[in-house]
Amino acid sequence: MIIILLGLIGAGKGTQAKKLVESMGFLHISTGDMFREAVKNKTAIGLEVEDCMSRGDLVPDELTIKMLLERINRDDAQGHLLLDGFPRTISQCEALELALLTKNLQIDFAVNLFVEETILLERISKRAKIENRQDDQVDIAKQRLDNQRKSLKEVASFYSKTNKFIEVDGFGSVDAVHGRVMQEISL
Repeated sequence: MIIILLGLIGAGKGTQAKKLVESMGFLHISTGDMFREAVKNKTAIGLEVEDCMSRGDLVPDELTIKMLLERINRDDAQGHLLLDGFPRTISQCEALELALLTKNLQIDFAVNLFVEETILLERISKRAKIENRQDDQVDIAKQRLDNQRKSLKEVASFYSKTNKFIEVDGFGSVDAVHGRVMQEISL
């Protein structure tokens, strides 16, 4: 099974990803985590994306696709995947579909965690204080939300056309949201 977790920043994708890993044994692949790790380690890709991230801009598709495709081509990524933060654009959707097709795999569900933006900003503010994430500072977070809003709509439309898009209320306790996600993805 391959699931994409969608949602604006602060919607709880990372939290729900951890719950899905625990309950279903998915391999969790987060492009955001990969980028932050690359920046921290000052890798070539990290140096390229650091400026984008500090402004709240989306990392260019070319770099994002390259990093994700390299990751899903590793031996441990053979079908039970949970993609968090990818795809964010139509180009990324198309690249992912093509890459999976060559492995005889496909997306089963694209799950969007929907949370009102006022609540998102509260969550982001708390996370910025707790985790000291520069990309969660208020001005940068607002820019990220603006950038993500349009692209999320496009990605949702892409997966809606193939009946793989599911929207889940992301407000409430972690366990309540997890229960709603599990209910939607149960076959």
